[in-house]
Amino acid sequence: MPAENQSSETDTQATSPATAPYGGSGGAAAGGATGEAGATPHSPSRIRTVHLRRFKDDGRRFAMLTAYDAQIASIFDEAGVEVLLVGDSAANVMMGRTTTLPITVDEMLVFSRSVVNGVRRALVVADVPFGSYEASPQQAVATGVRFLKEAGVHAVKVEGDAAMAPHVRAMVAAGIPVMAHVGFTPQSEHALGGYRVQGRGDAAARVLEDARAMQDAGAFCVLMEMVPSEVAAEVDAALEVPTIGIGAGGSTTGQVLVWQDMLGMTQGRVPRFVKRYADLRGVISEAATAFADDVRSGTFPAEEHGF
Repeated sequence: MPAENQSSETDTQATSPATAPYGGSGGAAAGGATGEAGATPHSPSRIRTVHLRRFKDDGRRFAMLTAYDAQIASIFDEAGVEVLLVGDSAANVMMGRTTTLPITVDEMLVFSRSVVNGVRRALVVADVPFGSYEASPQQAVATGVRFLKEAGVHAVKVEGDAAMAPHVRAMVAAGIPVMAHVGFTPQSEHALGGYRVQGRGDAAARVLEDARAMQDAGAFCVLMEMVPSEVAAEVDAALEVPTIGIGAGGSTTGQVLVWQDMLGMTQGRVPRFVKRYADLRGVISEAATAFADDVRSGTFPAEEHGF
């Protein structure tokens, strides 16, 4: 495992205010675990891959949300969310595309740098996009290096089955922490016949085989998407590394959602595995309507808004 991920839970080395971990000198982040929402007395000042493994060993769970900009990342970080995923879902929720396939490495690097700039404590993981790692282990390493060097993320996420194990092994050997993604893999939606649950019936053994192959290749965590709950539970029990679920039941060590789904920003059909914690789209729409009405009526700006 890379030395970057071997730090202890008391890792509080001095850093700049923009990157200082909780408990350091970083302004609003000062106060450490006892002063932060969502933190516990035993929370590390900076989440590392090794801490996720400890969470599983200790029977603790952790949360992961997507993030694509510094402001949202800062809010989730201060709320105590342990892992932030710069997902290639940015293609859908940030760029208006219908699939994740068109997003490029350069576009993902912009989103990833933005998230890193807003984070002090959370582990930041970035998706490597379609077409940037599949050709060879060498291509996978080159792409992973760009994310760590140019964006400053702490790890990358790779979609795929056991056939991708050599790519993951090469990345880990090069010092790139890798989270694996099995089950339904959105980058393969056309090959899989659309958004369909994976691992039903006889296909359950394949999910376990893929997860084990990724663990054996050195992945520090395995994310399972749209997998039957009982299959996900079997995989989690069989693996030493932690698992993360999205539409995979409650037996995984962590859970992840796309933040726009979780906060009610998206329209249309909501996936069955999504729980909405707010109607942010409604709040924003109401505020924008009130602003436009005030401008048209001359109510805004009032005298107190001028110089």
